[in-house]
Order: sequence, then C-alpha cells, then structure tokens
Amino acid sequence: MRDHRKLRVFHSAHDLVLLTYRCTRSFPKAELFGMVSQMRRCAISVAANIVEGCARRSEKEYSHFLNCSFGSLRELGYYIDLARELGYLDPATTAQLRLQQGRTASTLTGLIRSLR
Repeated sequence: MRDHRKLRVFHSAHDLVLLTYRCTRSFPKAELFGMVSQMRRCAISVAANIVEGCARRSEKEYSHFLNCSFGSLRELGYYIDLARELGYLDPATTAQLRLQQGRTASTLTGLIRSLR
C-alpha cells in the first residue's frame, strides 16, 4: 500500500488547500455557498483524490484517481481566474495561488507520466 504522506505531490496539494482556505476568507459573504465553497471543494478534492488513489491496489485505479485530482486542479484554476476578474482576489494573492497550483500541477503531471 502506498503512503500518501511520503509523496511530494500530496504535500504540495495540501499546501494548496491551506492557501485556498486562507485566500477565500475575505470573499463576500454572499459567495460563502458559491465561489468559496467551490474553490475549497476543488482544492480538497486535489489532495483527497491523491490520498484515495494511494489506497487503491492497482496501478490503473491509482492512475485514475491521480487524473481526477488533476481535473480538480484545473477546475480550481478556472475559479482562481474568475475570482480575480470579479475583484475577489488582488493580483498578489492571485499570483500566490497560481504559483502553488502550478507547482502542484507540475509534480502531479510528473507522477502521472511515471505511471504510463
């Protein structure tokens, strides 16, 4: 069984979750069940799918969950861009989120490729 805690990609995804939570605290209250909820759900899904994939026995299932994780990561990217356009994120915070998202994407992509 794989230990997700030993994977660099898991730690990167976990850092993205924490950053997403911090960055969405200042969003308008009207977005609590909209954009805030969606962004947090996506970020959590990135890390959670890595964890779930590690618990699977076959490489095929593991790869499937890593690909689901990547999909959630891309979805989060859309929400980051949308939040910036709506004025919910300032340029510095947007850059910070995009940087962490990019780091996670790069590491995750490498892991997915290594399984092919």
